[in-house]
Amino acid sequence: MAYMHIGKDFVPPDVNGKVTGRIKYAEDYTREGMVYARLLTSPIPHARVVNIDATEALAMDGVFGLLTADDVYPDGEPQSTGLKVLTNEPTLVGEPILALAAIDEKTAETAISKISVTFERLPFVLDPLDSLAEGGPDAYNGGNTYVFRQGFASEKWSADQVASFRAGNEPTAEPQQTFAYGDLDAALGESAFVYETAFTTAGYPHQSMEPRSAMAYWENGKLYLHGTSQSLSALADGMASIVGVPQEDFVFINEATGGGFGQRARANSIPSMAIPAKMSQKINRPVMMRVTRDEETAIGGARQGFQGWIKCGFKADGTMAAADLYIISDNGGKGGGGDAYSAADCISILYQTEAVRFRGTSIGSNTGHRGAQRGPGQNQIAAIIAPILDKAAEELGIDRLKIRQINTPQNGDVGGARQIPFTSAYMPEALKMGAEQFNLEERMARSRKRNGTKVTGIGIGQGYHDAGRSGMDGIVRLTADGRLKVHNGVGNLGTYSYASTSRAAAEVLQMPWEHVDIVTGRTDRHLPITSPQDGSNSIFTNTRTNYGAAMDLLNKMKELAAMELGGDAADYDFADERVFKTAAPSEGMTFAEIAQKGIALGGKFTGASDLPEELNDFTKISVNRLAGESLMGIYHDTPHNNNPPGFTVTFTEIEMDIETGKYDIVEMVTIGDCGTVVHPQGLKNQLVGGAVWGIGLAGYERHLYDPQNGLPASTGYWQSKIPTMMDTPAKIKTGWVDLPDPENPVGARGIGEPAMGAVAAALASAISDSLDGHLFSAAPVTADMIINHVAGVTSEAVPLAQNNFRG
Repeated sequence: MAYMHIGKDFVPPDVNGKVTGRIKYAEDYTREGMVYARLLTSPIPHARVVNIDATEALAMDGVFGLLTADDVYPDGEPQSTGLKVLTNEPTLVGEPILALAAIDEKTAETAISKISVTFERLPFVLDPLDSLAEGGPDAYNGGNTYVFRQGFASEKWSADQVASFRAGNEPTAEPQQTFAYGDLDAALGESAFVYETAFTTAGYPHQSMEPRSAMAYWENGKLYLHGTSQSLSALADGMASIVGVPQEDFVFINEATGGGFGQRARANSIPSMAIPAKMSQKINRPVMMRVTRDEETAIGGARQGFQGWIKCGFKADGTMAAADLYIISDNGGKGGGGDAYSAADCISILYQTEAVRFRGTSIGSNTGHRGAQRGPGQNQIAAIIAPILDKAAEELGIDRLKIRQINTPQNGDVGGARQIPFTSAYMPEALKMGAEQFNLEERMARSRKRNGTKVTGIGIGQGYHDAGRSGMDGIVRLTADGRLKVHNGVGNLGTYSYASTSRAAAEVLQMPWEHVDIVTGRTDRHLPITSPQDGSNSIFTNTRTNYGAAMDLLNKMKELAAMELGGDAADYDFADERVFKTAAPSEGMTFAEIAQKGIALGGKFTGASDLPEELNDFTKISVNRLAGESLMGIYHDTPHNNNPPGFTVTFTEIEMDIETGKYDIVEMVTIGDCGTVVHPQGLKNQLVGGAVWGIGLAGYERHLYDPQNGLPASTGYWQSKIPTMMDTPAKIKTGWVDLPDPENPVGARGIGEPAMGAVAAALASAISDSLDGHLFSAAPVTADMIINHVAGVTSEAVPLAQNNFRG
């Protein structure tokens, strides 16, 4: 289908501001009388605040006030594992204890240094298995795990059960979570090749370029908060609740955010933004709080680590018959999530496994705040399962591409714990396209070939994440001068989805892009409610809402034309910013004339009446405040029952130096299956950006903590070993299938998260291939692990160690 806007590159409205430096991030805003807040954070991994003596600090000139957990929670802190605004019971190093406001940051820092905090040190734990062991320390004051709607609990295994698991055996303890389908025993019995192993994947920080700084002030009873967030309208209700202000009296302002990968999407993942709001309320001045890189590392979110066991069975024809998983998830000092469940779900979906059993348990450790990070669960397991497929292919005498083609999802298939049908799936096409662009057959001839100390490894990886939601709203307006206003509540975290999803509305009306204004950046611009911008869902979800709102607007435009010129709305068509009689194109009205007529009539045409009953409350507030200004299109998206998947496949060639454990990525091709492409340049950026993240997951990034005192060793970019230009290929080739999804009006699905998982899987596959098929069953696989393997050192100091070196 030929589109005017969809599938075409364009310049998003904020690009000029970013290039010139004129766009404002949270730290760039000022307000008359503004003061600066600094944080005092816990230097201890697990403690209780006994006393705070701020007498000397508060006596200093230029100090305006102090904020503690007692101020924020006068009735006591919430009893949960989630992040608090401030706390008297820190469970990780770097957790905020108090904030102090002063005339400038230097004065605030000096005053902070004069505050004396007395802590009661409590036992800490870095490795979830140490906490699981009978008699082991608990990460939280009420236990080592949190049971939804029940509270803290202490989960313990016998010493023999922990030792057996560390030795690589199947865990026997009762899990907290389970799901299963199919006859697992029968499937394993029918398998010609069965492989089982224990495995680990590391947690590591998000390291977003912009820390979660915020500035807040109160005016006429309203709170105005400049913050850093992936989401915009979806954040407002939760943040208003945390601060304790009615939703209609809260304005969230976020023109741009310097990156976000899961832990800036919802208010409960960034409660620290309430600190300047609460401080401003207390001292009656605007307050700026700038967060340091160390502070961001502590509270900015991190991926859950896995300590797991997996058994896979393959039939003689290569079909994956069975997958049995038991995963211990590291919930860290705060947070947690459903990563383990999602990992098992991913295997079921990505390889169409006939029988799956998942068992999982989530245990806390006194390490960084854990939560959703790009492809939570799916991307960790992708790096573990890809070499297992290669092993099965080798044992069964099947081509490595062929075994993936045998098991890959396609149109009409179902998958996951609930066996939900896909809205569409074009992975066979993606695998074929990737293999051709990579020239796989020729490159496979070099597999495992040695040249001096260098060995060639070829890898294939696949990635998956569900990529779309429903139940959200859309608002578009046609003004009296004929311009289209698209109100978009999607955040601006750098992916430009706020702009590309708006083009769906312009597409409906065939409106030239230069005649379209995107209304976004702050909630008092009256935005619709959108889904949190996470889970690769924005493209699917918000093209639906913007398209639907534009269709409502178009129907009203035709109705207005019929009222003016006669006949029925069905008798009218449109083109070139005119609505006209289909049978007599010369009889028509311009978009501006129609807008003017609608404004004059009011009522349903301007949002003053006849709103959809299902409209979300947040959107109703926005519509009510916009009513009467312009001709308005309003839409509530109806639920869809099927799973819109995001799929990616990656092929890579590496050159492994077996003397140093270092490898160069010689070639990388990554192909997306995300339905119709909305914004090619944006998609390419997602694929390449995801690739860099996948390189880090597979080979570099991990948490490291000192086991003697619990202090973090990886608190910045360098220590966290984020991939640099020296670790990534000079060019990453990208492509996409570009076939439409029938449950999206423009055919689009999301892609951001599987772009990372496929690359991590392909690199794990290539590393294994370069070492004669050896499986490390770990992510990352670091240079020291490779050297030890080549040298024949197989024992580890602490098997399955988490948050520390493995051996």
